[in-house]
Amino acid sequence: MSQTGTPLTATTATSPLLRVEDLHVTFPGPSGPVESVRHLSFQVNPGEILALVGESGSGKSVTARTLVGLAGERAQIQANVIELVRHDGSLCNLRTLNDRQWQQIRGREIGFVLQDALVSLDPLRRIGQEVAEPLLTHRLASRHDVAARVAQLLSEVGIPDPVNRAAQYPHELSGGLRQRALIASALAAGPKLLIADEPTTALDATVQQQVLKLFTALAEAGHGVLLITHDLAVVAQVATRVMVMQKGALVEQGDARQVLSAPQHPYTRKLLAAIPTAATRGNWLAGENPLSAQASAQLSSLTKADETQGLALEVDGVSVSFRRPDGSRMTAVNTLSLTVERGETLGIVGESGSGKTTLGKVMLALQSPDSGTVQLAGRLWSALSERERRPLRARIQTITQDPLSSFDPQFTIEQILLQPLRLRRDLSAQARQQRIVTLLELVGLSPALLPRRPRSLSGGQRQRISIAQALAAEPDVLICDEPVSALDVTTQAQVLDLLVALQQKLRLSMVFISHDLGVVQHMSHRIVVMKNGDIVERGTVEQIFNQPQHPYTRQLLATVAPVVITTQPASEVGSLLSETLA
Repeated sequence: MSQTGTPLTATTATSPLLRVEDLHVTFPGPSGPVESVRHLSFQVNPGEILALVGESGSGKSVTARTLVGLAGERAQIQANVIELVRHDGSLCNLRTLNDRQWQQIRGREIGFVLQDALVSLDPLRRIGQEVAEPLLTHRLASRHDVAARVAQLLSEVGIPDPVNRAAQYPHELSGGLRQRALIASALAAGPKLLIADEPTTALDATVQQQVLKLFTALAEAGHGVLLITHDLAVVAQVATRVMVMQKGALVEQGDARQVLSAPQHPYTRKLLAAIPTAATRGNWLAGENPLSAQASAQLSSLTKADETQGLALEVDGVSVSFRRPDGSRMTAVNTLSLTVERGETLGIVGESGSGKTTLGKVMLALQSPDSGTVQLAGRLWSALSERERRPLRARIQTITQDPLSSFDPQFTIEQILLQPLRLRRDLSAQARQQRIVTLLELVGLSPALLPRRPRSLSGGQRQRISIAQALAAEPDVLICDEPVSALDVTTQAQVLDLLVALQQKLRLSMVFISHDLGVVQHMSHRIVVMKNGDIVERGTVEQIFNQPQHPYTRQLLATVAPVVITTQPASEVGSLLSETLA
């Protein structure tokens, strides 16, 4: 399309929906221009799901935002071709659109789905208003008919009771329902191309399957889907073709089955080898022990030899309920009991709403139970007043999914790490400074980061800071609630390796809450499976994954994409994947 909106040429039904040739995206940096995307060429065809994969900083999201005109004012975009086939069959030149013309393209010609629906959806607008907006903007429904069309769209993406859900606000829906509502909004105006940027990262396995089935149905109906993800298991399950990006450049592309079963580029093989599975248990995902000899020696002084055995944490008969707006009560945790041994990792799995996170909050004494008790190293923990509990808080710490939301954005890394040391009156100011330097070195970061603020760090660096902050208190127990779900596969491997190494050296006990069954399988000694506030099954990793007894456990395991990765040489990885994908 020209700048006046005139179609350039007609196209045929067999033409690609989107064609990109030699795309470059550059941003200004403190030391000169930074090329985030370079020499990128590809096309998205009708009826296919094209996966764009790579670790953080590879250029995936910049590419997606460029294709929908949201790269930002500072972005300098150059390309030989960025062409989109419109509904009328004409070609639209996306390089030349102004803001008004982009408003006609987004929603109607290209649907765009982001990772975090809670951020994307307006908290002050009802779900129905969000889904109705593209219908009204593009004049595809009258105000009289729009409510029925909204209910139909919500139903098509698998949202039950769509009329009542349309009247709710985003915070009243679960993460899975919010994500599906966001997809319904993206599809409302009937775009032929859907660009989805990490749409399943924060979803549990069951909801993830529902979203992926929706994408597959779209492709089968002739739509094109550009799926941006760091989850290679998702790629193996739904992608037609795959492109692998590293540092802004395309390093490998081809048929998804072929690339996954016989990867040619060392970087692709590295991504595949970093996926945690049963076969990786006992091995370093990143290839080597993340602790240097110096760090290992420093940790030796923190080991508590007198507490190497026994129960680190005991939950006995805990129940938690919440009051609904209509006055009734919803049970989140139902008379639940479990134990965590010293030096053990207990994995907790279950879909959204199963009570995992609420249980974690009870263990941390951030949520009071209606009944039951929690004991920490044999001492009553749950029934204490906060004043009585404060001296013991150092013994149990947490690592969350998004450290950015828990850090004070105005604090430097130095201030963040000094916080847990404020009560250590036995340490001088100089000793505290030396301690935070040591903590950074333990998690593989440079002391040069101390004056920086959280937002200036990568996701992997922030998660390492979160681990260092937890270690500053010298805890006995770590509650890890989705600690790696937002990280790309290589950064995830580094963080998981670090947690394993620290546990081995310090005899830490960990409760590992996650929706990623592969991660739980790699990390845990024992696993409990939760559903609707109850533990429906518990056992060793081998028992749960090889001989599941409960129908719900079998249902969860059936959602795992059939990709098997080992730490064997790259030449052998291909044959393993070939067998799995056959």
